[in-house]
Amino acid sequence: MSSNIKVQRICQHCGNEFTARTTVTQYCSDTCSKRAYKARIKAAKIESSNKETQQIKTRPIEELKAKEFLTVTQVSKLIGCSRQNVYKLINAGKLRATNILQKKTIVKRSDIDKLFKGPTNRTQPEGIPETQKQELNNWGQAGGFDISECYTLTEVQSKYGISETALQDLIKRNSIPKIKKGWFAYVPKTVIDKLLS
Repeated sequence: MSSNIKVQRICQHCGNEFTARTTVTQYCSDTCSKRAYKARIKAAKIESSNKETQQIKTRPIEELKAKEFLTVTQVSKLIGCSRQNVYKLINAGKLRATNILQKKTIVKRSDIDKLFKGPTNRTQPEGIPETQKQELNNWGQAGGFDISECYTLTEVQSKYGISETALQDLIKRNSIPKIKKGWFAYVPKTVIDKLLS
């Protein structure tokens, strides 16, 4: 049964306006229909090829994630840094490692995960930029005092009525551990309280 419908539509391939006999016609001619089909097949092949390439690129990383023990070179590839930085993390005590042979250092995969787990109970003073907070956390993780256990130099001066010069002299004379980040310098509360109370 022939259709008497005539509607104006836009060809989905060439973009030209044409008169269609159905409301669902997408192409103005058989040529455009075939070209659109070839374009879809080509796009699908390109997408498939790109996915395959991505899988090949990520396969080494996925294999490293599955290993229980890694060398320093493998750790550097996994976390995206140089071998020297991995050794710095090990020497700073932030990453546990074992020397099983001379020039053969092994790192446990679970210890790498622990490296990136932030501290859960650390508190930060208000008004400190995020970059400084991160540096203070790093200081704490390296074995320093928790920032919640420290005074700023201004807080010490205010609490004990001591001048800045006298406080600096006290810190130097007693070898009090101090961290200076940006505008803030921190000293342990327990040490200061013991000396000034």
